[in-house]
Amino acid sequence: MALTSAEVLHIARLARIALRDADVERFTAQLSGILDHFAALAAVDTEGVEPTAHPLPLSNVMRDDLVAPSLSQAEALANAPQAEDGYIRVRAVLE
Repeated sequence: MALTSAEVLHIARLARIALRDADVERFTAQLSGILDHFAALAAVDTEGVEPTAHPLPLSNVMRDDLVAPSLSQAEALANAPQAEDGYIRVRAVLE
C-alpha cells in the first residue's frame, strides 16, 4: 500500500512532528514498506489458530514464598544513615 506525501504529512501532524521535504519523501517510502509487510501478514490464513501471547507454554518461575528468619529492627537500623524512633529517617520528598 503506497502512501502519499499528504498522508505522511497528516500522520506527522497527528504525532506533532515537524518534517522537512526530504523527511517526507523518506518516510513515504519507509511507511509504505511497513504497510506492505502488514498486508502480507494479513494475507496469512490463521483460521483455527488459537490466539497466544507467547509461542511456548510458560509457568511461574518464581520460588515458593517460604517463611525465613529476617533481620531484627535493631539490625536493620544499624546500617541506616539516620534513624529516629525505630524508623529509618530520610530526607523530605515533598515540601
